[in-house]
Amino acid sequence: MAFAQDGLPFNTMFHGLQYKIYVHYLLLGISSALKVTIPSYMVNGIEGQPLRLAVDYNFNITVSDIQIIWLFEKPPTNPKYLLISVNQSVVPDLEYRHKFTLSPPNASLLINNLQRSDEGNYIVKINIHGNGTKSAGEKIQVTVDAPVTKPVIYIEPSFGVVEKKGNITLKCTVEKGTRVVYRWMKNGNLIEDSSNSSMSINKDTLSIAPVLKEAIGNYSCLAANPVSAMMSDMIMPTIYYGPYGLSINTAKGQKLGRVFTLDKGDAVQLYCSADSNPPNIYSWIRRANNSIHPIQYGRSLEVASEKVTQKTEEYTCIAYNNMTENHVETHVLVIVIPKGLDQLAQKGNYVSALAIITGISLFLIVSICILILWKRFQPHKVIQQKLKTRPEADYRKAQSISGHENAVDDFGIYEFVAFPDSAGISRVSSRSVSGSDVRQGQDFNGTVYEVVRHIPEQNQEHQDQVSRKPAGRRGAIV
Repeated sequence: MAFAQDGLPFNTMFHGLQYKIYVHYLLLGISSALKVTIPSYMVNGIEGQPLRLAVDYNFNITVSDIQIIWLFEKPPTNPKYLLISVNQSVVPDLEYRHKFTLSPPNASLLINNLQRSDEGNYIVKINIHGNGTKSAGEKIQVTVDAPVTKPVIYIEPSFGVVEKKGNITLKCTVEKGTRVVYRWMKNGNLIEDSSNSSMSINKDTLSIAPVLKEAIGNYSCLAANPVSAMMSDMIMPTIYYGPYGLSINTAKGQKLGRVFTLDKGDAVQLYCSADSNPPNIYSWIRRANNSIHPIQYGRSLEVASEKVTQKTEEYTCIAYNNMTENHVETHVLVIVIPKGLDQLAQKGNYVSALAIITGISLFLIVSICILILWKRFQPHKVIQQKLKTRPEADYRKAQSISGHENAVDDFGIYEFVAFPDSAGISRVSSRSVSGSDVRQGQDFNGTVYEVVRHIPEQNQEHQDQVSRKPAGRRGAIV
């Protein structure tokens, strides 16, 4: 056992001073004459490897003695003394003499073979003695972690699931590692919780429910802690889906929607495709004369030209997925036409819509015009309108000419013939019209009137036609 200069056991003396030193450290502030600096207040250490706690200090006074003290604190226990040095002399606690290394005047502490039990707070206190004693100190928090090993992903169920019917669970595991944080990636992009995916509390498990086709991709897991990080291998879960997007194509002819045009004498060559997992089972049938004729199985179909007996034939492709138990079908109409006509047929399809719209527009315009003209030029309505709007003075004048007391009886259509001289009047004989007389001896100013009676009753046809003179100049309707 080591003894101090005063005869007391060295270990006993420092254990007695331990509490006083710690309290002194807590009460003393940082002296302006002495400054202690550290790179970081938290240091992550790797289990099984050494860890160096770097400490630097400087002072601006003349000193005779420099004392460095290291303490270890692991709440809720009290701090423990690790070692102390005065100038170049180092005195460790016997319990930790092989654990810690100090090389004064450097105040940095080296921890050998770091273990999980070494995790806690390390306190350094530096005292300098010259014209008085100055003290300063710092605290460093140390964490100890075991590096993570490469993670491995396990899938349940391992044989795969059918979309919209099953669920998938991906679990990421590591053989070694402490305080592991997991992150999931799909095709290199970070996955977050969504409507159909969720993660466990520590995110080591990813659940997808229900499974959709969009869930297909390369999944990987990143396992990390403060001292290491490892990425798993990519894995793609098996998801059965489809068929989707069924279509029929051909290497020959031109595709017009669901119609193929082929030159006469060419063989029918078609192939069917759809997106699915596992691959679909394809079958072909031909529809003719309201009957169905199975042709063959397989993705491709080829019918020799001599077997195409009709100018128009309909072929149907059926895709079936035996895992999802879903099937879809599509058909195509094959038209065999002489060479050169297929281009005209294609052009006709492009302009057919425009031609229909143009024809309808022209029909509407012509119909409206005819309707307007018909309403404008109906003869009996024109006559009735003129009779209704005739002034009362005209009726009186007509009565004085015709000799009738009732002017309504004189309603009608009047024609007049103008003669170039007054002598011609004597050659014109008076004509009598039913219901009307023309009086001679009146001053007609060289004009002979002829009245054709017309009764302005509603919906009554014209009863008489207007007699026309063979010569002279005709007048207007009065």
